[in-house]
Amino acid sequence: MANLRDHMGRPIVAVTGIGVVTSLGVGKKDNWAALTSGKSGIHPITRFPVDHLNTRISGMVDFLPSSSKGASHLTYELAETAAQEAVSEAGLDSDDFGGPLFLASPPVELDWADRFSLYNSDKQDAGAERLLRVARGLKELDIFDTTQFGSIADRLADRFGTRGLPITLSTACASGATAIQLGVEAIQRGECDKALSIGADGSATAEALIRFSLLSALSTHNDIPGKASKPFSKDRDGFVLAEGSGALVLESLEAALARGATILGIMRGCGEKADDFHRTRSKPDGSPAIAAVRAALADAGLGEDEIDYVNAHGTSTPENDKMEHLSLSTVFGERIGSMPISSNKSMIGHTLSAAGAVEAAFSLMTMRESVIPPTINYDNPDPAIVLDVVPNKKRNAEVGTVLSNSFGFGGQNTCLVMAREPV
Repeated sequence: MANLRDHMGRPIVAVTGIGVVTSLGVGKKDNWAALTSGKSGIHPITRFPVDHLNTRISGMVDFLPSSSKGASHLTYELAETAAQEAVSEAGLDSDDFGGPLFLASPPVELDWADRFSLYNSDKQDAGAERLLRVARGLKELDIFDTTQFGSIADRLADRFGTRGLPITLSTACASGATAIQLGVEAIQRGECDKALSIGADGSATAEALIRFSLLSALSTHNDIPGKASKPFSKDRDGFVLAEGSGALVLESLEAALARGATILGIMRGCGEKADDFHRTRSKPDGSPAIAAVRAALADAGLGEDEIDYVNAHGTSTPENDKMEHLSLSTVFGERIGSMPISSNKSMIGHTLSAAGAVEAAFSLMTMRESVIPPTINYDNPDPAIVLDVVPNKKRNAEVGTVLSNSFGFGGQNTCLVMAREPV
């Protein structure tokens, strides 16, 4: 009989359901097949005109009914689709989940289609006053609802029958991992015996593309989209904006075993540290990222030599990859050159608010399937970043523990440690 409490006396948290959607497809089966074959989901943008833009590629999800309906609608469908897969796999009631909901989603704003609708409603005067006057005269709430940060989680709570006030959070690119951390900690505190944690992001809009381009954060390798994301390579030039979702059903191990659930993995530890150095750049010495990794290991009760694989944040930006190497080499020392460290973003791009949840899902599948997905496009190694990035081809390996990193803008750093089996 497995221990039901961890090294701190807290309930052990198990994963009993996993769901995922990325530009590679819907569901774990299609995503895993593509990911492990080194297939890229990056493609030319067709959702809006890109004639005068420096970046004309993305990992947008263009195959769902809501793909052309705006960021809020697509984010909801991504979240619902991944959650449905996870809850079904867990064998729980998809209409009466019974535990709390933690949703990581992007900041919301009025979609362009709605802006044009409002601006075109009355041409007698111009600017903000006209917009406000037309908005006050609206007879429906749809436009209003889609601009409320908590509206997606409210709809998901109704859809899945979660309990309590649903939590919506945004901690930049760490959001998906933070949503999982909040679910884990709620169970550890004894507030619930199960939780639904989701990261979803359908906000790859023209505005988002332009904003990240102005930060010089995006790749401009448009000619061969599948080769644009090159984490840890010398010629990396930025990340690829993408969309997706990941969902986990978390349960106390005791409750999961009691109902005969299949245990897909164990959430061993979570660590987070903030960095007030800059709105986008990392602190030069990497100390917050280093501290986040160490906090996750300490929370898991594991030493540096007990991690088998790192699912890297690995965005393919010159700055981020350099800082992630600094943090990992500081924590793991001489092991850093030989332990496998790969980046899913080389194939799916950067799914922003969803990234931590998507990569946690892939990390759990790595352990279950004993296969490490590759870092593709690794043809020009950076001599300043000496890592075993599992270059270009998958690797069969027994993986018992994984560290998954999420390092977001504004210095929001969250790391998760997962294990294949209970202690």
